[in-house]
Amino acid sequence: MLQRPSSVGLRQSRSSGSPPRSARPGAALLRPSLSPLRAAAPDGSAPQQPPPPVRWLPTLLTFAPAALGGALFGYDIGATSGALSSLNSAAAGVDWAGPGGLSSLAAGAVVSSSLLGALLGSGAAFAGGEALGRRGELITAGVLYTAASLGEATAGSLPALLAARALYGLAIGAAMHAAPAYIAETAPPSVRGLLISAKEFCIVGGILAGFSLAFALAASGGGGGGEGAVAAGGFAGFVGGLPAWRVLYGSAAPFAGALTLSALASPESPRWLALAGKGEGAVAASLRRCRGVRQGEDENVEAEAACISRAAAEAAPTAAADASIPALALLSHPRYARPVRLCLGLMLAQQVTGQPSVLYFAASIFEGVGFAPGAGAAGVAAGLGAFKLLATGVAVLAVDRAGRRPLLIGGVGGMTVALVALAAAQAAAGAGPPPLPGAPPTPAAWGAVAALLAYVAAYQVSFGPISWLIVGEALPLAVRGRAAALATLVNFGANFGVSLALPSVQAALGPAGTYAVFAVIAALSTAAIAAGVPETKGKSLEEIEAMMMGGERSGGGVD
Repeated sequence: MLQRPSSVGLRQSRSSGSPPRSARPGAALLRPSLSPLRAAAPDGSAPQQPPPPVRWLPTLLTFAPAALGGALFGYDIGATSGALSSLNSAAAGVDWAGPGGLSSLAAGAVVSSSLLGALLGSGAAFAGGEALGRRGELITAGVLYTAASLGEATAGSLPALLAARALYGLAIGAAMHAAPAYIAETAPPSVRGLLISAKEFCIVGGILAGFSLAFALAASGGGGGGEGAVAAGGFAGFVGGLPAWRVLYGSAAPFAGALTLSALASPESPRWLALAGKGEGAVAASLRRCRGVRQGEDENVEAEAACISRAAAEAAPTAAADASIPALALLSHPRYARPVRLCLGLMLAQQVTGQPSVLYFAASIFEGVGFAPGAGAAGVAAGLGAFKLLATGVAVLAVDRAGRRPLLIGGVGGMTVALVALAAAQAAAGAGPPPLPGAPPTPAAWGAVAALLAYVAAYQVSFGPISWLIVGEALPLAVRGRAAALATLVNFGANFGVSLALPSVQAALGPAGTYAVFAVIAALSTAAIAAGVPETKGKSLEEIEAMMMGGERSGGGVD
């Protein structure tokens, strides 16, 4: 079993000029700091120092750009749910929506255009992300988010709206590619897992913010909307007759500006600087800014910077050789096929079980089972977002205790049961008479709410945080950047396809049939996870890489 060297050994190796031992060249890059992370060695001997205390202000300021990038991604999901209801109302404020609102194809295009942009953004990050750097990608994402949100809010035609949505998607692709690496490479080792999980929490918080603003706009009736507000189901003009969908999309602009400014004020990743050959001085200066210390104030930081630079130099020959492997060839490469297939499979299953796409249409789903349009459905969707945030918090606390594999198997199995229940509730609602205006929700409607809550909770303790966590843990160092970009492409590509097809599939199969199909896919995913996903809890990244490259298959951890 591989073990981390002690901090004393690191300081000695630094002074003598000899590199610390590692399982393979560049292994130190898998753990940004080689200062002690445990109270004792794995065998219980040779007690080590506790990790240094975290300086939270610089840590959170460095985390802020990645957090805002994730929150703006989530906000788009929640805001688009309300925007679709607004565009389909009598108070859309445009003539290109049509008298009956957007067609199924147009509604799917509004949703999927941002996902198409994210797919293109991920491809661009695959080709040029390393040249820009993590910080450079986050700055680019902030600029694109700002321009896109303003373009959405002022769109004068459906093509203009779709173009602005695609630009927003480019920002999503850049932010989601850069954020995980930036967090991992700048966070103190003792809170790295917490902060990576907190990014998912920020995404869900953004979803809740979008749902909540949609609910507030629908419930307000739009300041002066009067009888027109009631006729439009609550989504009437806001201030000065501005349609709710314009307010929803334009409200992202200030936060996008904050992302740009925070990224400009943040340090570049010290590991990217090392890989780019910028020298130990630049690496140390960046790391000191991340940790909030002055030069010479913390010897652990200085030793960490030296190890990062040394490991980058050691890994350079291997990285250069593996860089010539074509992206798709990684799926059949003898060393990399297993971890790459595993991560791409999780990314695909995360999307084709339907939950991310369902959130885009949350308000419409509740309207379809009997909740009042506008404020009623938007209020339920906002409650759903709050519940999703709560479930994510539980997952963040549980993942390092329960383990990845049990949460994936139990959570995806729970999604299967919930989808069957949701299909049954939709079928019952469709079999009854249409709800009368002003009538309370039917038992089938409440059943759908319960099933959807169970579905969301199961997703948030499984596919939601853990799929991306395994991508970060299981991909080998030598191909991690390109393989992670490939995983991001699969993720957004599947999300794009499912979201584009969902309205048409629902029109062809009906809601009950659609969720029954998702249930079958979820059941197959559960079986595949049980057969092929190893447990990574308690293992170092070196141990995980050795396991994924042909060693131990599953189970076990660091004693």
